[in-house]
Amino acid sequence: MQGNLPLTRDLVLVGGGHAHALVLRKWGMDPLPGARLTVINPGPTAPYTGMLPGHIAGHYGRDELEIDLMRLCGHAGARLILGAATGIDRAAREITVEGHGAVAYDVASIDVGITAKMDLPGFAQHVVGAKPLDVYAARWREFLAAVNAGDQPPEVAVIGGGVAGCELALAMAFALRQAGVQPAVTVVEHGAKLSGMAPRTAAMVRRRMAELGVGLTLNAKVTRIIEGAVILDGATPIPAALCVGAAGAVPHGWLAQTDLPLHEGFIRVGADLGVVDDDALFAVGDCAHMEATPRPKAGVFAVRAAPVLHDNLRAALSGGTRQAFKPQKHYLKLISLGGKSAVAERNGLALGGALLWQWKDRIDRKFMDRLDDLPEMKDEALTGPTASGLPEALAGKPLCGGCGAKVGGAVLGDLLAQVSPSVSGDVVTGAGDDAAVLRQPGGGFQVMSTDHLRGFIEDPALMTRIAAVHALGDVWAMGAKPQVALSSVIIPRMSRELQARTLREIAAAAQDVMASAGAQIVGGHTTIGAELTIGFTVTGTREEMPIGVGGAQPGDVLMLTRPIGSGVILAGHMAGSAQGRVVAEALGVMATPQAREAVILGQAHAMTDVTGFGLAGHVQAICRASGLAAELWGEAVPIYPGAQALSDQGVASSLLSVNQADAPIEAKGSVNPLFHDPQTAGGLLAALPETAAKVAQARLETEGLEGHIIGHLEAGAPSIRLR
Repeated sequence: MQGNLPLTRDLVLVGGGHAHALVLRKWGMDPLPGARLTVINPGPTAPYTGMLPGHIAGHYGRDELEIDLMRLCGHAGARLILGAATGIDRAAREITVEGHGAVAYDVASIDVGITAKMDLPGFAQHVVGAKPLDVYAARWREFLAAVNAGDQPPEVAVIGGGVAGCELALAMAFALRQAGVQPAVTVVEHGAKLSGMAPRTAAMVRRRMAELGVGLTLNAKVTRIIEGAVILDGATPIPAALCVGAAGAVPHGWLAQTDLPLHEGFIRVGADLGVVDDDALFAVGDCAHMEATPRPKAGVFAVRAAPVLHDNLRAALSGGTRQAFKPQKHYLKLISLGGKSAVAERNGLALGGALLWQWKDRIDRKFMDRLDDLPEMKDEALTGPTASGLPEALAGKPLCGGCGAKVGGAVLGDLLAQVSPSVSGDVVTGAGDDAAVLRQPGGGFQVMSTDHLRGFIEDPALMTRIAAVHALGDVWAMGAKPQVALSSVIIPRMSRELQARTLREIAAAAQDVMASAGAQIVGGHTTIGAELTIGFTVTGTREEMPIGVGGAQPGDVLMLTRPIGSGVILAGHMAGSAQGRVVAEALGVMATPQAREAVILGQAHAMTDVTGFGLAGHVQAICRASGLAAELWGEAVPIYPGAQALSDQGVASSLLSVNQADAPIEAKGSVNPLFHDPQTAGGLLAALPETAAKVAQARLETEGLEGHIIGHLEAGAPSIRLR
């Protein structure tokens, strides 16, 4: 890590292709001081090309296939922006990202691969391209499940008789047979023979196709695709409940809308992998055309180019000397044959069998192991004498970000009891609830609260969205309408230009969230510090007395609008043990406002938002303020996907033990630690009559929102028991 060195240059990697994944791994071992690294990719993972046919055939699970970009970015200290690049302004040095806006760069590299889209009527509506791989793999999993359920016939058409088309057709036929159904898979090729293979290789592939019952239609001219069939010129239509496009490499359409130098739609690069006539841009992988040494579109060249790209990116950022990439003239093709057998081709020679599949399997697993087995973070060992208590303080878990960094509730409660003065004048309630309540001179009430989050991801825009939703939670929990906001931002040390870029992203994200909630940003304060910290002071208004935690009634049920487990997921992300898909899904929920939920629950007897003190701590707050006991129904509590597995592995937030001590739960057996897990931008927790709760639950469901009844309140001393 770079410690407190200022950031001065922005390096942006567009796409999570194989070369960029390897650059991230190497960068994490030796980051360039002063450089801020950003990765832009549509999803938190990227599929590995070499293992896709094996995944389709059922030999590899989804996790084995996917490169976890979220973990790689954590290892490299990079921010990951989830969104598709849609344009580039080379004059302004900005990448346009769908759903995010412009991302500035000083040096950038493009590794976005290719697509398999074809200019055919009905293609967009009825065909899934073999690339992007993740889209195709997801569609295949859905189709196979539908076939197994009897909802779809096992009819598949593959447009394209090259290596990719044949591999996927064989894999799909094998998987359907393994599922106990007779496949009807057909490869449609416009030429007179299979393309991209030596004659001996093609003969072996065709023999295997015959064994698996894969049909082959040559000299076929596809005129259009309709639902359930591929229409050919002068031939019988081919049934296709699933149609896969695998006819060659097609560049992404957005590249043609830029002023990038292109060759047949692919980005022209020189020997150093730099874009022709642009010292700030690089391109690599299938999206690039190497002018000096043209090569076929094959992943082997991207893998071999990665070390050169890594060194040349550093040179471009620091003014160093670039080196040339010299790709090999001949390369080995390893083609999967559906089952655990493969054919190897090099220089026109071909050999097939199970041993070759085992060889391919070892090569593929070795590649993935390089990206999965990342070095663990090591704390610096203490040397020499220390102040008393320091070793014990360091024996706990690393300090978490978000609400996991909060001070314990008991400490705060004791402090407030000692220093909080009695309220007077226009102040109706002070500290102790989600927000202070003030009486407005013209009638009605105003609520006021403040909150901030210590950074837990490198992306300041996404951090801002989550921090804004988190701060607004206090207003929504009191049934108030957001009114105004003040921002409080601490950014790490960086150059003036990077300060401006960062603050533009923060301001845009804050304005988007606050404006959509009906609140105006009226000012704020920004400083430079050791780490990213973002917070907001917010106010809201309500005509009647705002909802607090003290109005619950015996017989009320407890409703929760959002899963728990974000704390353990963020702790796992910090430690590098959480899967990227799990982290990305949780971040997406945390960044989603809860204004509609607040309106639907606006007549609750009591309400709060579940944040740092965990579900149990916030249930306890309602119990204490209302003088009631609570019963939680453990199996009814929603949990983020992946959170339970991380908790079972021993992953926990640094605040967990404090929360467990502050809000004990009575239970016959053990208590799930997730009930005390600190939440960031957590759900609204409402107490309301059972009939009203069911009405609210139905309204939430109608609007595509969540509402889980997780327990009830009853007369008794304030306490929580688990059923």
